[in-house]
Amino acid sequence: MITRRFRLLAGVIFAVCLASLPYALGAQAQTPAPAPAQAVQARLTDREFWKLIADLSEPSGKFQSENLLSNETRLQYIIPELLTRAKPGGAYLGVGPEQNFTLMAAVKPSMAFIVDIRRGNLQLHLLYKALFELSSTRAEFVSRLFSRPKPAGLRSGATPAEMFAAFVDAEPSPALYKDNLKAVEALLITKHGFAMSKEDIAGVEYVYNAFFSYGPGIQYSSSDGFAGSGEPNYVNVMLATDASGQQRGYLTSDEAFLAVKDLQARNVIVPLVGDFAGSKAIRAVGRYLKERDVTVSAFYVSNVEQYLRLFRTWPAFCANAQSLPLDQSSTFIRAGRGGRVGRGNTMTAELTSIAAEVQFCAANNGRP
Repeated sequence: MITRRFRLLAGVIFAVCLASLPYALGAQAQTPAPAPAQAVQARLTDREFWKLIADLSEPSGKFQSENLLSNETRLQYIIPELLTRAKPGGAYLGVGPEQNFTLMAAVKPSMAFIVDIRRGNLQLHLLYKALFELSSTRAEFVSRLFSRPKPAGLRSGATPAEMFAAFVDAEPSPALYKDNLKAVEALLITKHGFAMSKEDIAGVEYVYNAFFSYGPGIQYSSSDGFAGSGEPNYVNVMLATDASGQQRGYLTSDEAFLAVKDLQARNVIVPLVGDFAGSKAIRAVGRYLKERDVTVSAFYVSNVEQYLRLFRTWPAFCANAQSLPLDQSSTFIRAGRGGRVGRGNTMTAELTSIAAEVQFCAANNGRP
């Protein structure tokens, strides 16, 4: 799954080839958890964090939607198997909005790069970074995200269902929105000293206003004016489960929330602007990780197959994929409709070995 049409298509593009070669879910259910991968430095300074964004990013491109929220309610189905395959402590790569946090909470990387062709996605992740850092608890985070006062009586350790049931009827607060926005900008610009452009500041405000306006009912296409009954909202996504009915979202438990909050506080979730089939961002991430002897544990690639086919950029994708530091446990995560060529109407989530994927691409000269 997963304005700006032309280059994200290519950007996301890279993503999906990675995830080809379907892997049967549960095939390794009895496999012991893999050994930890290498770890990068524990923390990036504010200067290092912003320099990575500036140096590794490409010019912003376009996609057909703003994608402020994922529309994947079955993404968690792959997490049980993912835990047997992807090594904790390596690097996580992803694309798109909040679903990356759920995957990070599962994989437990030492560092993450979110690469998306839209600069709007970078601005969205800067907002999330600030909200994670400003919030001590899950309830405080949800309160800040939607500018709704924390409901009285909401107990510590509440389940996601209990927490969102309490927030759904809470009235939006313009005063809270203004105060929170000031706090977000103060944290990013004053505390961290990020050299945000006027465009980035306006982008963060635009995104935050969307969450304030639509509240917990925000959907994938809300800000584009096309949201409807067929799309899940934020609550639906947060209440999703794996196939056994277990919730694994980043707001499911204090442990999951605090794991992502810790990564944000250490400046090691780095949002980038990049075309997955481009010549810079993915290769630059690969060089950065290789210099630190860190392998990619997992790469969430979403439903990029359709764009790879549309723009015929499989050869460029394959070259970029080969430039990443990988081992036999490196795992690509995709979401889409019915597999590599997009057949079928059921949203699915699948895991793929990067080694097998690169081999397949090379053998077919980059063709799907």
